[in-house]
Amino acid sequence: MHFLEEITIIATVSVLVTVVLGRFKLPVVAGLVLSGALVGPHGFSLASDIEAIEVIAEVGVVFLLFTIGLEFSLKRLKNIFKQVALGGLLQVGATALVTTGVAVWLGVPTEEAIVYGFVFALSSTALVLRTLNERNELDAPHGRFIVGTLIFQDLCIVPMVLIIPILSQGLDNPDSWKQLGVAMGKAVVVVIALLVVSRKLVPFVFRVVAARRSNEVFILTVLCLCIGTAYLTSLTGLSLALGAFLAGMIVADTDFRHRAMGDILPLRDVFVSFFFVSIGMFFDFGLMLEKPLLTGLLLLAFLFGKGLIATISATLMRFPPRAAWLAGVGLAQFGEFSFILLQVAGKEGVVDPTTVAPILNAGIISMFLTPLMVYKAPHFTAGERALDPLAKLLRSRSADELEERTVGHSDHVVIIGYGLSGQLLAASLRSLSVEVIVLEMNADNVAKGKDRDDPVYYADATSEEALGHAHVESARAVVVMINDHKAAERVLATINRLSIKTPVYVRSQYVSEIEDFKKFNPAGLVACEIEGGLEILSKVLRQLEVPRNLILREIEIARSQTMHSDRIFKEAPLPLDEHLGLKALTVESILLEDGSRAEGKSPREMDLAEKTGVLIIAIKRGDRLLLHRLSDSTLLSGDVVYCIGQMADLVSVSEWLDPNFKGKRTA
Repeated sequence: MHFLEEITIIATVSVLVTVVLGRFKLPVVAGLVLSGALVGPHGFSLASDIEAIEVIAEVGVVFLLFTIGLEFSLKRLKNIFKQVALGGLLQVGATALVTTGVAVWLGVPTEEAIVYGFVFALSSTALVLRTLNERNELDAPHGRFIVGTLIFQDLCIVPMVLIIPILSQGLDNPDSWKQLGVAMGKAVVVVIALLVVSRKLVPFVFRVVAARRSNEVFILTVLCLCIGTAYLTSLTGLSLALGAFLAGMIVADTDFRHRAMGDILPLRDVFVSFFFVSIGMFFDFGLMLEKPLLTGLLLLAFLFGKGLIATISATLMRFPPRAAWLAGVGLAQFGEFSFILLQVAGKEGVVDPTTVAPILNAGIISMFLTPLMVYKAPHFTAGERALDPLAKLLRSRSADELEERTVGHSDHVVIIGYGLSGQLLAASLRSLSVEVIVLEMNADNVAKGKDRDDPVYYADATSEEALGHAHVESARAVVVMINDHKAAERVLATINRLSIKTPVYVRSQYVSEIEDFKKFNPAGLVACEIEGGLEILSKVLRQLEVPRNLILREIEIARSQTMHSDRIFKEAPLPLDEHLGLKALTVESILLEDGSRAEGKSPREMDLAEKTGVLIIAIKRGDRLLLHRLSDSTLLSGDVVYCIGQMADLVSVSEWLDPNFKGKRTA
């Protein structure tokens, strides 16, 4: 079969399968993997040239690592190091150690067991991030832990790829450790050399190319940098993936990062699609029927064993039970880079292909199940309840501190969530001498609050214990401002169980969340989606010179269709020169001199507006500014008269106010 014919068949089947699975809310990645299983040698054998597909898949991996590198400039890596290092180290390290230990206990050679430890430690970055983004959970507590852990996993790929060839020579071989040290040293030297040389060279090249104003040339330059750097690193014995990642980091520190990302994304998506298809081709339906028990046990290891380790890791980082539970579910699957590690290990002879096949089968099934589990996990509370004892033990110090520092508190405001909104509210209340207690589950935000001397405490507001320590029963108000919708709902449910009379105000992200909160009868609900939309509406209408009363009418109509608010429209008026219909008018100030024709007379008495076409809009007399009944106000020497009119008319009115003006010209 011709290669192009195979590509056509793969693309057609992938479209059909992903569309069908989309109706069941399964992600595109799952459809691509299933498509590979159907067209592969263990399915309907519609694609026989697997090697050619793997070449395309390898290019996809290069593009994928390049775009990941674009997200991690050196500056960003420095800023997020504390956030991702501990959680990632706990999850990756614990998973790899436990898997390796279990494999050795089962009689697997140590070198092979280490590879399996690496494989089980990695999760699917593409699949999980896509799922979290669809559910708007990237900023939720469990979303932050998952993202940080995935970043750490992606960074671990490089040393893992370097270690696997060393394992083929045996751990008891002293030369192996020497070669590992040389390989790591070589990697460090290559990385430093590339970064040093490229810091000046790459921005210069991109500036020259951008000056040509040719999109085609710019895309070719990005491709040359991406693939060229990957090729150079492969010549030194390092992986193509490492080179692509470095190329992305180099571009990330330039001003052309976003343009490069926009240009490479379509290519990346096409090639990465074939990567997932190639993974699916390794799914063996026959082996599934032949070894269902082994495949099932390995699947349980992915879903429950790996998920449990991730859950405990999140709990040890003092995430609340719900966030830890959801984090464990989100990370419990086979990763796309695990497939690469198995390929490398197979080429080096570290693992046996017959042993790898059941792992691939179980891993591919875990990728299918992950989206479904992520959607169902928030409604399954048994997992988080099991974590309560450990969570309470870890929270005890924070709870004691909260209780100690809030004894006797009353007439205060309890803020739940110390994001930007919480920070603004806390600062405003403290400036007004209103006592504040802030409960926050993000350790970075707690540290930020401590630096600002705000009373921010690390506590889970979904627990009655934490709310009791914050004395919500004697507070003047409770304000809930957290991004996790389900967590906010649980906070309201906990407050409701306490049967307190304190007014509760809730900020939600989306209008669709409001109905879930209304059943708790909060004193006030604010949806960011509505307020942001109305703010944009008012600014656009004001810029279009829509009369103020019509803007107010449109805002009221929009509110009647969504939700009421006590906010008053306060959009600043446009400057005079931004009103298209008034561009010909000018405001001028004229000093009324002694002996002028207007001295001692009022504008009405002189019929000034009719004779000159100029309107007096204000009179400054000493320290007073006169604004009312100006037409009947007697003009006195020394008054500064503010007039509006066309420039020619302003020249004529000056003759009335300045006896020395006749014959002069305006500047």
